[in-house]
Amino acid sequence: MNSARSYPIDSQSKSQDLASTILAASAPSTISAAIAAVENFLHQHPADHSRWFFSITFPVLIARIFGFDDSAAPKPQPPNGWIDIVTAINDADLTSRIFDFLSPRGVLISAIFSIDRHSLVKYVFPVERLPEWVKFFLRSDRDCRILSDLCPLFKGRVKEDPIKGSFQVQLNVFEYYMFWFAYYPVCRGNSEGSDGPVAVRKSRKFRFENWAYSFPVFSSIRRGSEQKSEGNLYMQLLYAYLHVFLPFCDLHVNQPYRSSLLHCPSGYDASVLLQAEFFMCTLIQFWLVDNDFSPLPMTMCKSFGLSFPFRSVLGETPPTPGLGEIVKLLVNYLNVSFKLGTDFYETSGYKGSAALRAPNLVDVPIGSWNSLIRRPLYRFILRTFLLCPLDSSLKNTYQVCSLWVSYMEPWMSSLEEYSVIDAIIEKPNTNMRKEETQPPVQRYSSSWQGYVLANYLFYSSMVMHFIGFAHKFLHTDPELIVQMVLKVVNLLTSSRELVDLMKDIDTVFHSKPAGSSKSMLNTLYQYVPALREQLEDWEDGLCESDADGSFLHENWNKDLRLFNDSEDGGQRLLQLFILRAESELQALSGDNLVNSLQYLDSMKTQASFLFGEHILHPILATPEARKSYQSRDEIFKPRRVDNEPRADIKYKGDWMKRPISDDEVAWLAKLLVRLSDWINDSLGLNQVESSSEVPSCPPYVKVPSEVIGYVSGPIETMMVVFSSIASWLLVLGSAMLRFMRRHGLRVNLRVLASKKVMMVFLLYIVFTVLKKAFGYLLFGVDGRV
Repeated sequence: MNSARSYPIDSQSKSQDLASTILAASAPSTISAAIAAVENFLHQHPADHSRWFFSITFPVLIARIFGFDDSAAPKPQPPNGWIDIVTAINDADLTSRIFDFLSPRGVLISAIFSIDRHSLVKYVFPVERLPEWVKFFLRSDRDCRILSDLCPLFKGRVKEDPIKGSFQVQLNVFEYYMFWFAYYPVCRGNSEGSDGPVAVRKSRKFRFENWAYSFPVFSSIRRGSEQKSEGNLYMQLLYAYLHVFLPFCDLHVNQPYRSSLLHCPSGYDASVLLQAEFFMCTLIQFWLVDNDFSPLPMTMCKSFGLSFPFRSVLGETPPTPGLGEIVKLLVNYLNVSFKLGTDFYETSGYKGSAALRAPNLVDVPIGSWNSLIRRPLYRFILRTFLLCPLDSSLKNTYQVCSLWVSYMEPWMSSLEEYSVIDAIIEKPNTNMRKEETQPPVQRYSSSWQGYVLANYLFYSSMVMHFIGFAHKFLHTDPELIVQMVLKVVNLLTSSRELVDLMKDIDTVFHSKPAGSSKSMLNTLYQYVPALREQLEDWEDGLCESDADGSFLHENWNKDLRLFNDSEDGGQRLLQLFILRAESELQALSGDNLVNSLQYLDSMKTQASFLFGEHILHPILATPEARKSYQSRDEIFKPRRVDNEPRADIKYKGDWMKRPISDDEVAWLAKLLVRLSDWINDSLGLNQVESSSEVPSCPPYVKVPSEVIGYVSGPIETMMVVFSSIASWLLVLGSAMLRFMRRHGLRVNLRVLASKKVMMVFLLYIVFTVLKKAFGYLLFGVDGRV
């Protein structure tokens, strides 16, 4: 009896001692000792007696593993998290030790599943660490009550605090750990983005606030050096978790960490399927959605009557930097799973919740994971391109570009590039898996037509946005930008069948259904309404702004213009990019000049294959040619920040919305442009009136003779005069409006934002004030000396 009562007390005291040991572990030897102590404790205490460990020690262990900070320290702190420490010192033995401890086959994960089966411990995840859009939802009682219906990740997990009256997210041990695991790269990316050599402007919402729990935590750090994926402990853990929680479910594939519960020969345990859903949705919400001001599909928002004010709150905030390689691993894994034809949902027949399985806008046979990730991934990539700050490094954008290319060519996806991680985690039968997962020919075929149809915007509209991004950042690193564009063009032209399919879809998108001789075109017409819906939904609120000098913002989010032969079509813009890139590269000097010019030659060849025309002549890298290229049109000169002359860049588009120049007051110009737009909309000047709509003769009204009276008296006379003047003014104003509509004239108050006009206005005000002041001093109030 006494021993039974002392057992929980002993467990509590040991848990407190263990927490102190974990807190003090900051060197390789002490970290290994702390891990051994935790493993020894979990081996000695069964699940029903480990409640004190998960109540006292586990939160401290998570804080120590990931190294989070409870304060907004303006200066970088020394490495405190175990993952950061092992990454900084590059200790292979310690990396393997921590990986074995946190791997799905480790003691900790097994203890987590055991404690969750008894439902003994619940945690409250800090609100300030949740995705940005969820934070704003939790501030409103009404939004909190429908959050479970909008995002099944929070179904049954949003509870009301009976003491404070606010809403909070309650999780079991496994869910709590996975939330912190998914949040770690977001935390690190924000920290690195603010501490890097080129600081990206961050709002106050990225500052780390206090924890919801009162236990010590530690500083988040910035890695001193970049590590490859095989040496990255976090990538190794993600790779292992994907294989367990999102298995291939192939009977011929021998996977590690696999218990009998995860085999797929006959049926599935519902908890395993729900666990897979939870894991996938957690990664999507923390990595891809997070600070997106349009986190939910438009159809869902309309059905719930929601209108998000996130655009004004979040602003034009790009996604968290540093997530490119991590999301690429996730995408490659899903693509390999799709290639095997053993998608987790398709083989099981499990449908899941209707809200979780995002509706396929194009009804094609694709995996459910792909339908779930499609919209968030598209907006993640597009926001990276459109919202990339001008003064930021292109390293993150290059990683996202590689992620985009990997997603567009699933037929080339393979886990071979992660074979080193396979060896590190001691994965058995790796060679057999490679032989089975890699088809003999890795290229596009007609079997991938459904995938391309479901993701067509990645191959069309995204390319146009990317070309605009390349134009905008060409001057920063011409060689890197050229390589990125060439990688995308090579993908689009990798197969004649793929090019033909893209052109056929573009043709039916811009035409009306008719009895075409091509049966292929007739079958593609059924996808056009869904593509229009995707274009409006996926690019909701995302377009090039009017003030960034882009010539791509007109008719955006409404049309597909990759194969359009107009001046703002894909062919012309790619031609312009090649000319500008040629001019930029010729102005550079270095050993890579010849290779870069060869890249441009290859781009010309592939562009000719894509558009069916000869784009430009090959480039010659001779000194004479270089000199002639340097004297080319000055409009292709890059924008410099040093003492070099800045070229005059021609703007094509709405002149009232042209980029703000140096001789204008920026805030006043934006205000006057909005005022001018409102006046033009009110007067109907944005619509051109054709001459056929103007009546041939002026209308008249025949007044009956009995209505005609006589004017008598001065009051009636004045009223008649004023009425006549008002009528003539109305007639004159109506005639002026018709004249302006007919000739396309509009009200433009932007000229008043000129610094010269403002200077004259200020001088007039100063002169008037001084005149009155001197008059008051000289003549007094009553005008006498």
